[in-house]
This record gives sequence, structure tokens and C-alpha cells, in this order.
Amino acid sequence: MTSETKASRVLLAFLLVGAAAAAGGHDDAVARRTMEEFAGFPASDGGEGPSTAFRVDSEGLQRQIDELASFSDSPAPSVTRVLYSDKDVQARRYIKGIMNQLGLAVREDAVGNIFGRWEGSEAVLGAVGTGSHVDAIPFSGKYDGVVGVLGALEAISLLKRSGFQPKRSLDVIMFTSEEPTRFGISCLGSRLMAGIEELAQSLRKVVDNQNVSFLDAAESAGYKMHPEDLQSVFLKKDSYSAFIELHIEQGPILEKEGIPIGIVTAIAAPASITVEFEGNGGHAGAVLMPARNDAGLAAAELALAVEKHVLESGSIDTVGTVGILQLHPGAINSIPSKSHLEIDVRDIDEKRRNDVIEKIRRSATEISKNRGVVLSEFRIINQDPPALSDKSVVEAMEFAAKQLNLEYKKMISRAYHDSLFMARVSPMGMIFIPCYKGLYSIGPSPFSYSHKPEEYASPEDMANGVKVLALTMAKLSLE
Repeated sequence: MTSETKASRVLLAFLLVGAAAAAGGHDDAVARRTMEEFAGFPASDGGEGPSTAFRVDSEGLQRQIDELASFSDSPAPSVTRVLYSDKDVQARRYIKGIMNQLGLAVREDAVGNIFGRWEGSEAVLGAVGTGSHVDAIPFSGKYDGVVGVLGALEAISLLKRSGFQPKRSLDVIMFTSEEPTRFGISCLGSRLMAGIEELAQSLRKVVDNQNVSFLDAAESAGYKMHPEDLQSVFLKKDSYSAFIELHIEQGPILEKEGIPIGIVTAIAAPASITVEFEGNGGHAGAVLMPARNDAGLAAAELALAVEKHVLESGSIDTVGTVGILQLHPGAINSIPSKSHLEIDVRDIDEKRRNDVIEKIRRSATEISKNRGVVLSEFRIINQDPPALSDKSVVEAMEFAAKQLNLEYKKMISRAYHDSLFMARVSPMGMIFIPCYKGLYSIGPSPFSYSHKPEEYASPEDMANGVKVLALTMAKLSLE
């Protein structure tokens, strides 16, 4: 072990001890043993450690979140920030500005994934990565994804202020287009980074609802590329030794149980299905009920079948949603001649999820026969496998939470994130913090909020998440 590595280990031990002491934790003897165990050799008696610097700048972090929220195409408190829009470009410029202020080496790949690197003493080793996204679906909140980018940058700042020196480089990544708002592709940037060739091919021809191609939209945002440049986004398998994402939970569990930290053990993955029925239209008054071939009723029956098959799975982890149901011609006095459904089915068990999909397919076929309509399309858009968090990353997150005297809960993520695809190229883990019903909500609700203007994360919870992330990255960077 080099003297520089020893110094970093001692420094991290001081940070861990100081953080625990600040949380009202260990006595001096236990603190000293913790330091010596982690550092690997006896602690020095001289001087004070840098633990007093281990404080999150909560006010500064909240200010940055508020500033980033101002780059929006919808009025406050909502946030709308769609891929490659002017507001998205402004947000990208803002994130790169903070990275530069922290002295990170900033680069962007062909589609605009942004990387801010703090180079370690052994930069040839695989880096430890962290990050999330800042794009936002229409009329959403200001914490989803953003906490994982600005919080990661604050974690880097925290380690720098504490005097820590990483062995492995530390990367903060702002992923391009985690949300599927513009081109219907979720986790676009991280999917490409995971080396999914089919996506690289489809991006050559995909268009948005205004018939603007992906390549043209990217060029308008400053990312001019040739189609073959898309493969340059693919990551090598040894690029990262670990990846950790900090995120609001987007569900009610941590809030309901009063637990400040969630450690994610698995990420459920959705399958997206498009279904279309074609029947016979007609006047709502003139066509008698026995003579109808109503495509709208076929769609309604299938929507109920989705719920039925999901509930029959026997697992609370299986969920299904009919998020889009469109009828043609869409007039109150006209029998629907066509219907279009988009269905989301997700689970942490891939086989169980796929069994539900097959039952939905059989129901769609049976419904079409019984109602005398044509099942003109049943297409699985994507069928991503779930991802398990890596044991070593989970253990590092648990270690950090314990040192901080923070209660934590092991849990699954039913929402999916860029971490789902980073797991294909790196050991992966996620840290959740509670997400609350915020200041702008109307009426009572037993659930937490996300993807709505009401979503809220408290400064205290964000600070806890940042500290757990910082200590986890520090520990992994020395391994």
C-alpha cells in the first residue's frame, strides 16, 4: 500500500468517525477502533481530523435545485424539461458550470451524456460512477433525477472539502433522456451506454410527434452526429468498478415508515405493449346493441383483463397499468371503430412478468373473437430484464449508513432508472431518500408524490442521502 493510499484510508476513517460522532453515535474508543479497522493500521494520536468539514451544504443544494427548476417550459411549481429543448440545453449548461466550478474534467458523448470526473491517484483503474438525469416529463416536480445529479456533485464537493483523495476516479454522470417524453424511449442515454445495438439502429430513423428526427433534434441542441457515432456511446465493460445512483423513492414506503434511507436490492423492469383493435363504427343511436362490433368496448375489456392477470400473479411486486387508451373517431355520438392501448407491466421477477404478458395476449385474442373485432396489433415495444444490485455495492452502502447512524431499509425499486442499464456494464446500487407530498398539494392523500409538482424532498433527507453517497463512493474508490 502506498503512503498516499494509506493517507486516504486514514482520512476516510476520520470522515466516518466524525460523521458518526456528529450523528450522536460512537464513543471515542469505538470511534478509534473503527478508524483503525478501516485504515488497516494504528491511528495517529496527533491533531484533529478533517471530520468537522463533513457537513452537507443543504442551503446551497436547495438553491441549485430551485435554480435548475427555473429552466422549465411550464410555470412553477411544475417543471417541464424535454430532451434537446431550449430549456434542456440551459439545464445542461448549468450542470456543466457546476462541474467546472468543482474542478472536474468535463466531457460529453455523442448524444449528450455529460461526465464530470475527479481523477484518482490510480486513474487506470475502473472509476466509481454516480449520477442520474435532469430531464422532466411535462408538469412534473423538481426533485426526480435532479437530486441524483446535484446531490452527487455536492457529495464530490463534500469529499473535496474534507481533503479526501480518491484512488479510483470518481465520475458524476448526467444521463440524456431518462424520461421517454419526446421519442418514446426511456433511459435513452444509459441504454446506449449499455451497448444496445438495436437502439443505435432505431435512433437513425425515429421521429417525435412533430415528425422531427432524433438526429435533427440532437443537432439543434448542439450534438451534430453521423449515425455511426451512436456506437461511440457504448461503454467498455471495465469502464466502471461500481455505479451508485441517489434518487427520491417515488413511493410511500420510506415516508410511511419514517426511515431516512432506502438501500435498493433490485430494480423492476417494465415491458411496454401496444395493442390495437379495429371494429365497425356507426351512429350511436342508429346501430342497435346486438349488431355492434365496438372496438372501444374491446379495449375496455382488455384493460380490466390486465388488472385481473396482474392480481392473479400472487405477488405484490407485479404491477400493470393501462396508461393510454385512445378511441377513434373520439366523438360522443359515434361508436368507436378503432382503439389503441399502451400497457405497462413490471416486476422484479422476469418470468412472472412475462407470464402475465402472455395471459394478456391470450385475452386480447379471445376478446377480439367474442366481440367480432380485429386484433390488428399486439406488439411488445420493450421487454427489459430486471436488475439486481451488486452485493459489494449494497454492503458499501450499508457500511456508510451504519457509520452515519442512519436507519435504513432494504427495498426494491418499482420505478426503473438509469441504474437498470448501468447494471449491464458495472456492479450497481441505488440509495433512496423519502419523497413527500409537498407544499402545493391539494387534498389528503396516503401516498407520496413524484412526477407531479407536489413532489418534495426535505433538506435533511437530501443531506443524509448525500452523506451516504459520499462515504459509499469514498470506500469503493479505495478498493
